[in-house]
Amino acid sequence: MQENSATAPRAVIVVSSHVVRGSVGNRAKVFTLETLGFPVWAVPTVILPWRPDLAPGERIVPDPEQFARLLADMGSAKWLDEVTAVLSGYFGDAGQAEAVEKFVRAVKAANPNALYLCDPVIGDEGGLYVPTETAAAIRDRLLPIADIATPSRHELEWLVGRPLPSTADILAAARDLAPPTMLVTSAPSMMAKSIGNLLVTEKGAWLAEHRLIEGEPKGTGDLTSALFLAHLLSGEDGAKALEMTTASVLEVVARAAKRGADELMLQTDAASLSHPVAMVTVRQLLQPRRRKKG
Repeated sequence: MQENSATAPRAVIVVSSHVVRGSVGNRAKVFTLETLGFPVWAVPTVILPWRPDLAPGERIVPDPEQFARLLADMGSAKWLDEVTAVLSGYFGDAGQAEAVEKFVRAVKAANPNALYLCDPVIGDEGGLYVPTETAAAIRDRLLPIADIATPSRHELEWLVGRPLPSTADILAAARDLAPPTMLVTSAPSMMAKSIGNLLVTEKGAWLAEHRLIEGEPKGTGDLTSALFLAHLLSGEDGAKALEMTTASVLEVVARAAKRGADELMLQTDAASLSHPVAMVTVRQLLQPRRRKKG
């Protein structure tokens, strides 16, 4: 018997960093998902007073054994069938990847239709900002079991071990990795003074483009992964989820930059998460692969 909307799993488990001040990591992901109607179970991988690039601050990383036991408890909970997806982001320690891998497998055992989105928060154009061991653990343990991944172009370059200067290069790299759906942010745009989000799936590829915003606040990657997952869980196809996600991020970023904010102002701009009015251009780059006859 098919579940109705009232009884179908809706909870999303988010495993990422927590900052006391700001809208990055779990703060951005949880707010976005809850605004779009999804209950969230939030698991912090590290606790910080604010973003490390703003000022020095205490860094609290859960004890590895305690972190593993916490996820093991959640993986055996009687409420696990409420979970429809897992979203992982920044890790405070390389060993956390193993615990998350085991947990994702437990969720999928309880609900085979559950999705796992791996947001590999490991670096930017300046290189890795996590230890190499942490980045490697995400690459080797979590990407192979992910249904969706949302790296930036710079993160994807590290994951595949080569520069990706063009859209064709990014497409090839996305095909090389395991996740059947990959949304690559900070991709080259075909329009001047613009940037793109490139979606690559088994059905094709699409590029969503928008103008560059000067003084862009941090946290756009966290916002993108949560929005994209929420739209997929709401039944949108990949191309529509890409368009809606890109429009929301553009709108939130443009408004925060106009105010001179150093953080995304998600509470102020919550309407932009569900009903964006910004216009983005979406181009289909690849048609679905045709099956050979005979």
